[in-house]
Amino acid sequence: MTLQYLDFDYSEDDLGNGTLDALASVLPDRQAALQTEAEQVLDWAHTEFGPAQALEDGGTWHYALQCTQETDIAQGVQRCVLALTLTGSTQFCLALMERFNTDAYGV
Repeated sequence: MTLQYLDFDYSEDDLGNGTLDALASVLPDRQAALQTEAEQVLDWAHTEFGPAQALEDGGTWHYALQCTQETDIAQGVQRCVLALTLTGSTQFCLALMERFNTDAYGV
């Protein structure tokens, strides 16, 4: 599956754990499609790697998801801004990038 809205950046900490950050901004008529895409990523992670749990608590992966409404001043329209951050083992991050055909920046 190729992602249409989420474009991930990758970084890694000193322990070898990875972080994938994506930020997407869409007009209201595309909000449902964006949310569905984020849900597909999270459903895949849960199915393949079990429930989300912080790495420091022994988990394999974890996430933070935030969706806000903002006004585009230049165009005078509302936009949905979705931020998705996934943290996990290197194995988790590489598997996610392979599954969703993404070449995350920083890899």
